[in-house]
Amino acid sequence: MEPVVFSAADLTGNLDAVEARYRTDGFVVLRGLYSEETLRTLEDDCVRAQADVVAGRLPPRYGSTAFLDDESKAGAFANYVEYVNELSPAVLEAVTAPALVAVLHRLLGEGCWLNDAHRFGVVYQDARPGRESGYSRIGWHADWQAAPNLAIWPATAFTIHVDETSPANGFLRVVPGSHLWQTPAPSNVPLPESSVPAAGHTSAPAPFPMPLGFEKVPGEIAVYCDRGDLLLHDAYLWHSAARASVDGTTRRHVRGGYNTGDKAADGSREVFVKNAAR
Repeated sequence: MEPVVFSAADLTGNLDAVEARYRTDGFVVLRGLYSEETLRTLEDDCVRAQADVVAGRLPPRYGSTAFLDDESKAGAFANYVEYVNELSPAVLEAVTAPALVAVLHRLLGEGCWLNDAHRFGVVYQDARPGRESGYSRIGWHADWQAAPNLAIWPATAFTIHVDETSPANGFLRVVPGSHLWQTPAPSNVPLPESSVPAAGHTSAPAPFPMPLGFEKVPGEIAVYCDRGDLLLHDAYLWHSAARASVDGTTRRHVRGGYNTGDKAADGSREVFVKNAAR
């Protein structure tokens, strides 16, 4: 199965098809929404913020070790800049672009909201391989599993690709249609009180357990994106990141999400569930 790529023109003239694909597969790729000038400005802002995190010129709020494989490397290199929406007007403009918001209103309803102030906000991620990097990949998960106790789902995650993705620099693995299953909450880590045991868009049980690591999953596909591509995926979709195979490459992107429900219930980063096995 090859992912279907929609153009910026489809967001106005073919939105029914965009929505139908998202409902069926749990994700869509949108191409041509951002100009090269916008991407260059966004990239420059993010690289500058990354350097400021390493140099200690920004408060600790903007740095993160939550997802690192090796936290000892965080002092010399920043794989993440949290709340980058507060540091870059170009990022904020990109993640609130009218065309993007219109799609999200179609998918989530007009009451959806950008997660800009809680649990990491909008994040710039530099997932490059190499000895300086403390990150390599993340195993199978669905985004809602990070906060199974909060009434902020359904939700849609977005990823703006600064670099194209490939087997050389890493890419996203997804299981199309898995957002429709009732996926259990993580079972190998303590969960917050009031966490729901499972979630998904239908009552259908998952046909097999979600792996805790990086195993091959029946029906999974690779999603390769070009520079500037916008990937939208459902918070219930099973996905993981493949490790880069070539040192010296980069895989950088800006990611975040739009949620539903009561924004005040989103709480703080303390609700985030880090599955140590992933």
